[in-house]
Amino acid sequence: MSFLLDEPTNHLDVGNVKWLQDYLKTHTDITSLIVSHDSGFLDEVCTDIIHYETKKLVNYKGNLAAFVKQKPEAGAYYTLSASQVQFKFPPPGILTGVKSATRSILRMTDCNFTYPGSSKPSLQDVSCQLSLSSRVAIIGANGAGKSTLIKLLTGETIPQTGKVEKHPNLRIGYIKQHALEHVEMHLEKTPNQYLQWRYANGDDREVLMKGTRQLTEEDKAQMEKFVDLGPGMGQRKIESIIGRQKWKKSFQYEIKWVGMLPKNNTMISRETLMELGFQKLVLEFDDHEASREGLGFRSLEPKVISKHFEDVGLDPEIANHNEISGLSGGQKVKVVLAGAMWNNPHLLVLDEPTNFLDRDSLGGLAVAIRDYKGGVVMISHNEEFVGALCPEQWHVADGRLTQKGTVAISLDRFEDSSKPGSSVASSVVSSAVASTVGTPTQSDAEGGGDMAFRARKKKKMTKKDIKEREVRRRLRHIEWLNSPKGTPHPPDSDAEE
Repeated sequence: MSFLLDEPTNHLDVGNVKWLQDYLKTHTDITSLIVSHDSGFLDEVCTDIIHYETKKLVNYKGNLAAFVKQKPEAGAYYTLSASQVQFKFPPPGILTGVKSATRSILRMTDCNFTYPGSSKPSLQDVSCQLSLSSRVAIIGANGAGKSTLIKLLTGETIPQTGKVEKHPNLRIGYIKQHALEHVEMHLEKTPNQYLQWRYANGDDREVLMKGTRQLTEEDKAQMEKFVDLGPGMGQRKIESIIGRQKWKKSFQYEIKWVGMLPKNNTMISRETLMELGFQKLVLEFDDHEASREGLGFRSLEPKVISKHFEDVGLDPEIANHNEISGLSGGQKVKVVLAGAMWNNPHLLVLDEPTNFLDRDSLGGLAVAIRDYKGGVVMISHNEEFVGALCPEQWHVADGRLTQKGTVAISLDRFEDSSKPGSSVASSVVSSAVASTVGTPTQSDAEGGGDMAFRARKKKKMTKKDIKEREVRRRLRHIEWLNSPKGTPHPPDSDAEE
């Protein structure tokens, strides 16, 4: 009897991986041929390693550790930075009104969710929040509710009770648990064509397909209701939102009315529209504005797209000429990752990101996440990957979330962090420290208030102040002109710094 196992530990939690290890080691009468990038698993179960060298298969006795002793150049199997593949994520850009990396940008409060037909809630009374400095690992057994939590945070699904709030301009890069779902409807396209389709209209089409953006019959009926603007104004029906501007600590929106000329448009506050029941209309426009800001410095030209795919480890030739249907699982994950990062997200949400990735790509992804300036929350059963990147751990069990505080991250997983005085080591440590502050359950200082930005009192400027401001603007513009292509233009106002 023989087993042919291709990435058997993908999607398995720690307990199930342990069961599989014990099963294979106990049944010595079964021959197993295994393809895996899980170093710990291969060390536990393998008696021989078959290595692909110069188009030949070479057999080595022993487990993976014994193989690396014989082939020291294969040490990348035990480190994350000794990688031949380099990933580079774009900077997240400015988030209006957020001056501190520890301020809450996405928050869930007392949320409950039960899948249709199920008698047991998948999530109960869950509260949490994320910031730009967050590095969070969500841990739990299969079926505990981890992916459901992610879907609620990203707006894929809507909680039955409780609320999910996000900064109006927040952009989220999301990769689903079954990452290939993102591209399964586009198998006849090349990766380049897929990215052009996804962002062709200035919006991320996948965001518009979320459950929180789909209009139900109740929402459609709400759009038909008349709005009373008070004495002398009469009742009107909303046609669309066509603009938005800052107002106090929030925003106000320019409303176009059905059957009326643009000169009759009215500015209405965000809070008022929410109270009137037009939440999805407001959220849809917020997403549009957030995408517009993120894509403001992106051009959907083949050369630019090719460079973007190269930054996530996919050969530009493959991205331009090969159909997605002909790509390997790892290559498809890179296509999905490129799609998620195209609009410069502030928060990266990864559900089982290591599945299908080879060892080099895993190392490239780990280094890119380590150096990324935005927030990261991930689900992964790869203890090596999580231990090197995420000092914060959220444990999900029986539908309930417990925040376990912080743990020490394994800097030794990155080769470059072991060097004396390494700037990488210090940057990772500082990120961990910031992260411990940035994601409390509720923080009055940073996240306990509303999600709106805080207005700054304006001081009257003297002629000297105005002149100095113009000098600063020119210097910022010159610095931007000399920066690499694709760098976002700095804000043209001291108020946004």
